[in-house]
Amino acid sequence: LSICFRTVEPLEYYRRFLKENCRPDGRELGEFRATTVNIGNTGSITTADGSALVKLGNTTVICGVKAELAAPAVDSANKGYIVPNVELPSLCSTRFRSGPPGEEAQVASQFIADVIENSQIIAKEDLCIANGKLAWVLYCDIICLDYDGNILDASAFALLAALKNVQLPSVTINEETGLSEVNLKQKNPLIIRKHPVATSFAIFDDTLLIVDPTAEEEDLATGTVTIVTDDEGRLCSVHKPGGSPLTGAKLQDCITRAITRHKEVKKLIDKVIKSIKPK
Repeated sequence: LSICFRTVEPLEYYRRFLKENCRPDGRELGEFRATTVNIGNTGSITTADGSALVKLGNTTVICGVKAELAAPAVDSANKGYIVPNVELPSLCSTRFRSGPPGEEAQVASQFIADVIENSQIIAKEDLCIANGKLAWVLYCDIICLDYDGNILDASAFALLAALKNVQLPSVTINEETGLSEVNLKQKNPLIIRKHPVATSFAIFDDTLLIVDPTAEEEDLATGTVTIVTDDEGRLCSVHKPGGSPLTGAKLQDCITRAITRHKEVKKLIDKVIKSIKPK
């Protein structure tokens, strides 16, 4: 009976659970799904310069970072580039079609670009090798393998974990020939200056906030909001694509929960990195 009811009246079905301060999957309103991260060659992409796989419940996202050399832009001669791209291929969910990126993938890519810019996760100056001559370009491809909501949190987490895994060879410019020389034997990690973490909420019936929504919860929600915080609890960005307005008090609740989530994610990444360091 409950399966029929859920199919015919999904919102009413959800409301019955929310009244009891829980959700159909057994979680409390402020509870995240089980979160796991694999970094580097432990089950990720061996051809990338850094990679990570993140699972947030059934949502699975992989991020590969590929580094290439290029000339810096004329107006920022001392900076490199970071180029993010989020893909939601048809294989990850029936809601996406093959072909050029749809609206949700474009929004996610722009969100990740804003997180990189606003949080200063990496200083672009650190990617410059020789002023006006040579810099690193980091292509960050984030691909969803299985979609069940909350793509923004999973993508931001996978990006951060993959960047922490990147090792770049040392590059010098030969004074005589003017050519770049790459030393693959000597590799250095990226300097990660900030650890931005995204925390997403769905808004139910204009007032009720639930954290880490599934795809079904996103569809039934009257709005969503994503809060990005850094190590100091500083607000890097608030992403709110329309929907129900939020009171100042509700927004403050979201920020408080986001700061707690930041600590959980950072702890998880540190633990995984420690476990893969050569003994």
